[in-house]
Amino acid sequence: MSLPLFLVSLFTFVELNCENLFDCRHDSLKEDLEFTPDGGRRWTERKYWDKLNNTAKSIISCGTDGDDWHTPDLIALCEVENDSVMRDLTKRSLLRNANYEYLMTSSPDVRGIDVALVYHPGRFSPVRHYPIRIKPVEGMRHTRDILYAAGRIITGDTLHVFVVHAPSRYGGERRTRPHRRLVADRLCEAVDSLLAVNASPKIIIAGDFNDGTDGEAVSMLERKGLTDISAKAKGRNGAEGTYKYKGRWERIDHIIVSPDLAAVLLECRVNDAPFMLESDDKYGGVQPFRTYRAWKYRNAFSDHLPLVARFKLGR
Repeated sequence: MSLPLFLVSLFTFVELNCENLFDCRHDSLKEDLEFTPDGGRRWTERKYWDKLNNTAKSIISCGTDGDDWHTPDLIALCEVENDSVMRDLTKRSLLRNANYEYLMTSSPDVRGIDVALVYHPGRFSPVRHYPIRIKPVEGMRHTRDILYAAGRIITGDTLHVFVVHAPSRYGGERRTRPHRRLVADRLCEAVDSLLAVNASPKIIIAGDFNDGTDGEAVSMLERKGLTDISAKAKGRNGAEGTYKYKGRWERIDHIIVSPDLAAVLLECRVNDAPFMLESDDKYGGVQPFRTYRAWKYRNAFSDHLPLVARFKLGR
């Protein structure tokens, strides 16, 4: 029997790789000189605040569905530098009136980039959170921690969220594959721990896996009974994935959920709002409107497009 309308809540989850959301101050412990006023990108305060507000615009646009609009409930972010950046994004950018709070990691990543979870306290109330450290193998640089957060949602249930930014394919896909497998192993261990105490926990795993829908990490998680709801996600304005490389759309960003959430999924799509796109003059079609093309600054958005998942939750 369907629930009365007033007992049903729409829950919107967003995943976005922000593409180098750095402040313009040098951290002496990190390799971030490129994003400083004297660095190769000539990364100034003005460019930083443009980037913050452009990221906010991308997030705000994810709440639009026809004539309906509300700010997303949870947002998993990749490539954010530090706590100062997240404070500016949530408290001082165009998001400042959305009442968002955030959780984030402080990883040993050599460039200083981390992951974060932005949440509306009225729709997700954290009860615990911690980073999951990835111990590197020989020949592997330190990478981003996985962020784990558990919180109460409007139904009274506990939602378990993992935010992931797996090691890149820089240096070759085959050579770096074991690095991404480490991340998948740690995720599977964490899922097993949840299943050991609850037969049907509500789980969302989201982020940039640097691997496609048929990749090892996704396959390992699917064998745990989870579903990649973003496997066929497309945009409404020409995007066939979240990232485009040499003319080919790729789905390296994922939202992977437990059966209970897959059962109440309304949609999972790529948010390819026109303002986040530009023409792909070399290969045809469109592509993400990224902040830099080579070394040319363009006051734009990201080389990734957001994923948007909408769930119909009963309470």
